Amino acid sequence: MRDPVTLKTLKAMKHRGDPFACLACYDATTARWLERGGVHVLLAGDSAAQVMLGFERTIDMPMEYAILMTAAVKRGAPRTLVMADMPFMSYHRSVDEAMGNAGRFMTEGMADVIKLEADETQAGIVDRLTRAGVPICAHVGCKPQTSSVTGGPVAAGRTSDSLEQVVRDAQALQDAGAVLLLIEAVPDEVTARVMEIASVPVIGIGAGTACDGQILVVNDLLGLTDHPPRFAEPVSSIGPEIMRAGKEWVSRVRDGSIGGQRYSMRAGESEKLGSTSKESATKDATKPNT
Repeated sequence: MRDPVTLKTLKAMKHRGDPFACLACYDATTARWLERGGVHVLLAGDSAAQVMLGFERTIDMPMEYAILMTAAVKRGAPRTLVMADMPFMSYHRSVDEAMGNAGRFMTEGMADVIKLEADETQAGIVDRLTRAGVPICAHVGCKPQTSSVTGGPVAAGRTSDSLEQVVRDAQALQDAGAVLLLIEAVPDEVTARVMEIASVPVIGIGAGTACDGQILVVNDLLGLTDHPPRFAEPVSSIGPEIMRAGKEWVSRVRDGSIGGQRYSMRAGESEKLGSTSKESATKDATKPNT
């Protein structure tokens, strides 16, 4: 059994230049197997709104479901660092509301770190949460929760001005106390600049290979997604295997060959059923007609 993965673990890995692996995960069973596989960080992501609940957008993630899911992932992988994704509008309206909701993820959800999609204007929220004892991962670059403004997910940092904004966001949020940075869907040049200024571990998704850690949605990794993002290359084809298993079960049910072992009655009990049936039939035969 491996030692628990903590923020100290990730900082030490960054210092050694040893990349760490992260995956977005949504249930205890999958989390258990990923921990056994050595994955260092699991994100109970708001992408569950899409891959688990069938919505088209991450902003439809229900708060209560997110907290329950985070706790489930942590129970499945107790020795893995688990991050919770704060849902859309759960930390935007006021610092007090952000602190209350983050506290629920830390206590009810058993999260080790809270992830916020943020920019430099939200540094004050990160500062207050950090001072209250909430470890924050600041998500910069492409931010899916704001995709309604852009008409869909859009890569960040593809112009010099956009690059500079991503770097300013990362710097401001780190200065405010963020213990991790996550950078999504940016060119390598942006990642290189962020890595230059980052003193905390940096997790990348669609951000090249220079980051300290890499994350993908586990469904994309396993080949469960019909149209994965351009940066996600599956390592398995579980989707077709699930379909094959479903077809096999349909065939077994149709043929009456469902397999497995049947239950049996205890010794002598079946014979009692037989004698009871005979006694009942005899009584019915001798019963006078009325």
